[in-house]
Amino acid sequence: MAQVLEFRLPDLGEGLTEAEIVRWLVRVGDVVDVDQPVVEVETAKAMVEVPCPYGGVVTARFGEEGTELPVGAPLLTVAVGAPSGEDRGGSSDGDGGGSGNVLVGYGTGAPPARRRRVRPADGTAVAGTLAAPSPAAPRTPSPGAAPARPDGPVPVISPLVRRLARQHGLDLRTVPGSGPEGLILRADVEGALRAAATPAPAPAPAEAPVVEHGAAAAPGTRVPLRGVRGAVAEKLSRSRREIPDATCWVDADATELLNARAAMNAADGPKMSLLAVLARICTAALTRFPELNSTVDTEAREVVLLDEVHLGFAAQTGRGLVVPVVRDAHTRSAESLTAEFARLTEAARAGTLTPAQLTGGTFTLNNYGVFGVDGSTPIVNHPEAAMLGVGRIVPKPWVHRGELAVRQVVQLSLTFDHRVCDGGTAGGFLRYVADCVEQPAVLLRSL
Repeated sequence: MAQVLEFRLPDLGEGLTEAEIVRWLVRVGDVVDVDQPVVEVETAKAMVEVPCPYGGVVTARFGEEGTELPVGAPLLTVAVGAPSGEDRGGSSDGDGGGSGNVLVGYGTGAPPARRRRVRPADGTAVAGTLAAPSPAAPRTPSPGAAPARPDGPVPVISPLVRRLARQHGLDLRTVPGSGPEGLILRADVEGALRAAATPAPAPAPAEAPVVEHGAAAAPGTRVPLRGVRGAVAEKLSRSRREIPDATCWVDADATELLNARAAMNAADGPKMSLLAVLARICTAALTRFPELNSTVDTEAREVVLLDEVHLGFAAQTGRGLVVPVVRDAHTRSAESLTAEFARLTEAARAGTLTPAQLTGGTFTLNNYGVFGVDGSTPIVNHPEAAMLGVGRIVPKPWVHRGELAVRQVVQLSLTFDHRVCDGGTAGGFLRYVADCVEQPAVLLRSL
């Protein structure tokens, strides 16, 4: 029989521990080529197509669309290679070895060394069928399962999970792992911490009826917080818990900025977006006020001033809000920033952003004016230290050169981590940005 290899959900990088199956791209019985995408999944960072490193015939799929699987869980099995005496698992030389490529920058691990064939009641082997857990089976361990190995290293999904347990004084050997082969996931650690923090409820009198209260009993449509939406919710909650933020804002006359942009776009060459011009102002301001391009190392009790500006910008998509990141924004011109904003925005709307394009930001620019609102108090994008919000630009009465006139006015708001700087620094940054908006020639000093 052909050799049957099991392809498991690969490590998608950036500490991602699970992914939701959005759409299967192959069916059982289909012939697949090496590195052919077989499933579309949504992680906490982006939607990605996962290619299979084996070529052959799909013999099984694990998980229906909408199922959330941990990294390392079986995705599908593929029968590969020339017929041999009987099916056997594990990697082999030749076609069975796979390409090693799953996503750009991430490799596949070797397939498991052992496989079991399912035998029907008559004892004959079913070719190409593997014994695998049902995708609908609960991921929580059985009550009698051992929480962890008594000796040797404790298997955890990522160093972040180990660090989380260490910060809260949690012994990982007491935590049951719900991942493959007892692997401890972040959800396991967070569940153990919640259980430790929740006091046992007092027993109710025997004669008292049990009455349901709260959201659990409320009728209505329930929307799972998972994938990109769940990641955003978790990040915002963490930001509110950990960052002592403050917000300052200022109104600025953007008339001259709009005139300058119109003049630039009237000349030959690519048109420049207003967001790109504002981004160029931000990078110039961060050069003057580097405290706002930083992060806080809570364990070391240090503020880390970052050398590069990786500028995130909020982009609304059909699947929720995402924040693509422009790498090395401080080295780019307004023209280069315009092209990069357009490229990343198109990828965001198409759902093709990679995890690397959604992480690593050091400062965020949020143009909420596109929603027709004047102002907002942004939430800092953890673990960054600040976010600049830009409202809509509207004509308003304004005193210009000593006379009342109608000018194009915008509200700018800066939310910042008060641990990295005081109000003087934050106010200085915001005032410099406003000065560049009102008088674009100010920016020439930093070019």
